[in-house]
Amino acid sequence: MTIVEQGGGATPQVPDLIKETTTQTFVKDVIEESKRQPVLIDFWAPWCGPCRQLTPILEKAVRAAKGKVKLVKMNIDEHPAIPGQMGIQSIPAVIAFVGGRPADGFMGAVPESQVSAFIEKLTKGVPGVGEPDIGEIIKEAEAVLAEGDPAGAAQIYAEVLSIDATNIPALAGLAKCYVETGAIEQAKQTLAMVPESKRNDAAVSAVQAAIDLAEQAQSLGPVGELEQKVAADPLDHQARFDLATALNAAGKRKEATDQLLEIVKRDRKWNEDGARKQLVQFFEAWGGADEATIEGRKRLSTILFS
Repeated sequence: MTIVEQGGGATPQVPDLIKETTTQTFVKDVIEESKRQPVLIDFWAPWCGPCRQLTPILEKAVRAAKGKVKLVKMNIDEHPAIPGQMGIQSIPAVIAFVGGRPADGFMGAVPESQVSAFIEKLTKGVPGVGEPDIGEIIKEAEAVLAEGDPAGAAQIYAEVLSIDATNIPALAGLAKCYVETGAIEQAKQTLAMVPESKRNDAAVSAVQAAIDLAEQAQSLGPVGELEQKVAADPLDHQARFDLATALNAAGKRKEATDQLLEIVKRDRKWNEDGARKQLVQFFEAWGGADEATIEGRKRLSTILFS
């Protein structure tokens, strides 16, 4: 993106969105450029009346997309090779290229509403010039949260939600931040904003599991008291189960895993396989890529299949 100075400040300049191409420049203008953003190729000719109707509509819609898509025009009389190779038999013909390949298209002088809908579908999720990249902001928030700063991550997730109030990764991420700071009610309120149809999303399920575990831990006594109970009676599986839940709430994932695995080793069928089920819920809440999850799964498999 080019930055130009205006009135002492830097403002984003919309790049050249519309251009003519030739047989020689087609690869650069269309195929290579479409690897960066969607490109429309408009095949036309001077003698084509419908082409003269469609071109202004196309140009208006492309400009309205604010840099999310480019329009490249090719005069098939002057450059017949490319349309011939693509099997274009009538004009106007508009082909959308994405990632270096044809992705969609239409023929004829269609109305403005149809062109706008076509471009909107094609560019869904593509940031325009000067617009924030939601995906990159989400990644930044995830990194901040992973570094142990839930308050900082929450601010970034809130920024995303100010742009897109229904963004599922941002809602799940913000709820996770609340869980990590102990604000369980706020986490539940945030997760309640997720539509029912999206409740099975992996990130949403993980936060729901974390909320359930946190609520379980709230009803338990201090970790020290539970440790004393287990020390006094190593066969008190319920006390050990409660200790594991409390340890997890305190962020001690390895120690929590140790306690549940101890129950599985001593009595796999206790409480209808309760220790293994609780461990699986831990893994879901922690996420599949978490080191504690990876190590815990290995250790659980070793016990179950030994």
